[in-house]
Amino acid sequence: MKSDYTQALPPEWRGMSKVFTALGDEHRQRMLLLFEKGERLNVGQIAEASTLTRSTVSHHLKILREAEVLGSEKVGKEVFFWINRPFLEETLGNVLDYVRNEA
Repeated sequence: MKSDYTQALPPEWRGMSKVFTALGDEHRQRMLLLFEKGERLNVGQIAEASTLTRSTVSHHLKILREAEVLGSEKVGKEVFFWINRPFLEETLGNVLDYVRNEA
C-alpha cells in the first residue's frame, strides 16, 4: 500500500471527477445513448425522445456540458449538443492507463 494519502492528484485527472459525476446519473446516460455517431441534437429533440420535461432535460444537458462530456453550439435560437468524443477518450483513457499500469 502507498502511504501518502495527501499526494496531489495527477494533472490529467482534474476533469475526471466532473465526468464521473455527470455520467453517474441514469437519465444523463440515457441521453448520451440517443446520439448517433457524429450527430448533433437540440434540447427539443432530446426531450421528445425522453420521459423528462424540457426544463429537466436542459438541466441535465447543462451538467453534461459543464463536465465537458458534451460540446455545444448556439445556432439561431437553438443550442445543439454533441458528444465530446476527444475529451472523453482522453479522460477515460487516463483512467484506463492508471488501471493497466498502476493498479
